[in-house]
Amino acid sequence: MRFAIGSDHAGFALKQYVKAFLVERGEHVHDVGTADTTPVDYPDYAEAVAAPILTGDVDRGVLICGSGVGASVAANKIPGIRAGLCHDTYSAHQGVEHDSMNILVLGGRVIGEEMARELVRAFALAQFSKEERHLRRLAKIAAMEGRYTGRN
Repeated sequence: MRFAIGSDHAGFALKQYVKAFLVERGEHVHDVGTADTTPVDYPDYAEAVAAPILTGDVDRGVLICGSGVGASVAANKIPGIRAGLCHDTYSAHQGVEHDSMNILVLGGRVIGEEMARELVRAFALAQFSKEERHLRRLAKIAAMEGRYTGRN
């Protein structure tokens, strides 16, 4: 699987750990930054992770900021992105299986390395179920996006 990974300064250390874990698993990883702990703005990295998902250059993304909240809010402003802030493995796989979540958001100041590893593993292994009820709900989300972006 192909992943984009990005973080702000508060998520940098965890991003480096998660990136190494993904590479160790044999995944293709496109690191969109940041490159160190110099303060930066998480919306820039939310967009940088989302862009290659929307173009099809990668399959999924991992996005990390201090709490995960800001990055999640920013990523979900982008039509076609379904980002989920997860702190438990059930949410990490269920978000993909039911909601076709395409970005896993993590809080670098909230979870540790081992939990991040378990969350990323659950996210990476999960597949969207394509059940009718989930497809119906995703269509409603797309229609909502369209109403507010003028794409209906």
